[in-house]
Amino acid sequence: MPKTNFLHKVFHLYYDGFRNMTLGRTLWAIILIKLFIMFAILKVFFFPSFVGQHADEGDEPEFVASQMLDR
Repeated sequence: MPKTNFLHKVFHLYYDGFRNMTLGRTLWAIILIKLFIMFAILKVFFFPSFVGQHADEGDEPEFVASQMLDR
């Protein structure tokens, strides 16, 4: 049972820490907004699907293999 006691203590450490945060909640909100912008919005506009544009439907693995071997 020492393992469940340890997990219980760890859970309560984080639970109490996040519950008593004031400035930290604002910082976490900023971090989550920035991650959303980086992964959702920037990916759509700046990182198009190169394989989807250049490979035929169903031929993607062969296209990637040939590109890797040719370089």
